[in-house]
Amino acid sequence: MIHILKANKDHVKGIKKVCSDGNWATYRDIYAKEYIERVIEEFYNEERILKEVTTSDREWGGYFVAVDNDEVVGAGGGGMLNETEAELYVLYLDPSRRNEGIGTRLLDAITQQQKEEFHAGKQWVSVQQGNQKGLPFYESRGFVFEREQDGYGNKEEEDYQSLRYYRFI
Repeated sequence: MIHILKANKDHVKGIKKVCSDGNWATYRDIYAKEYIERVIEEFYNEERILKEVTTSDREWGGYFVAVDNDEVVGAGGGGMLNETEAELYVLYLDPSRRNEGIGTRLLDAITQQQKEEFHAGKQWVSVQQGNQKGLPFYESRGFVFEREQDGYGNKEEEDYQSLRYYRFI
């Protein structure tokens, strides 16, 4: 049975695996290998994840995890951009566990935190152009496209584009 809960230090290795594997599964046909490796090294290293599961505030509400038989099968988190607008920063699943409702349950937990604890009324997410896993997921949950912008962490020679979506919560 899958449980959604606030992550702690016991979930660090599982978060690293789910986010790394999810990143490769989502972006291997969109990004260069070097870009994926750079993002994984920056965001999904154990030192950073440990810090992000042991501290949380309005800007980073901490990780939420989906756990099945003591194994992390999904992870996500977000925070506040300003007084009333929230951002979903990360949401990944074990690639073999897609289409089981796990992503929706994680999104619901993060949204509940942003609404109830932080009093958000609007939620944002950036989705990589061409991400055919993420785009239908967010659109089916009420997110609406607003604009295109340069992708996070582009180097000078890179031209990856993110699509900015929002919904009222």
